[in-house]
Amino acid sequence: MEYLEELGDELADRGFRVRLTLPRGQSPSLHVMNPDASALTENILAEQGADGWWYWWSWAERIASADDVATAAERVALVLAVH
Repeated sequence: MEYLEELGDELADRGFRVRLTLPRGQSPSLHVMNPDASALTENILAEQGADGWWYWWSWAERIASADDVATAAERVALVLAVH
């Protein structure tokens, strides 16, 4: 949960809308939305693997190590950017 809070703070500083959710019986996730295009949203997970904690996309692909919040935020920002 702490890793998601850190990423949420970083993305909020970059102008994204973020909401931490804790669904009953499921892992917490960070809902991120581009305020300039509300259709551009993503749910980010943080999970521990054999090689440490990682941020994950909703489609089960790693974003970045949870120790590298800046890289994770940059990658999320690129995916949610208006092109």
